[in-house]
Amino acid sequence: MKLCKVVGSVVSTIKDERLKGYKLLIVQGYSVLTKETTGSPFVALDTAGAGEGDLVIIVSGTPAQYLVGDGKIPIDSAIIGIIDSFSI
Repeated sequence: MKLCKVVGSVVSTIKDERLKGYKLLIVQGYSVLTKETTGSPFVALDTAGAGEGDLVIIVSGTPAQYLVGDGKIPIDSAIIGIIDSFSI
């Protein structure tokens, strides 16, 4: 799992049928120490109802594929939670 920040959204009028009804959001890694985004942004399927500016929990690879399908859905990353707060 990764901690990320939602930095944008993707609009796709033509996409795989299994993705219909889901938002695609642009997320970027988030450092809890510096409270800044890190790394390159990437697209994640939203299963939690996140919005721009939210801190979210991301899963990648096979776990993401099983969230919304039978493990054969064509996604690499999915948002599984919205973070209300954190402490170190």
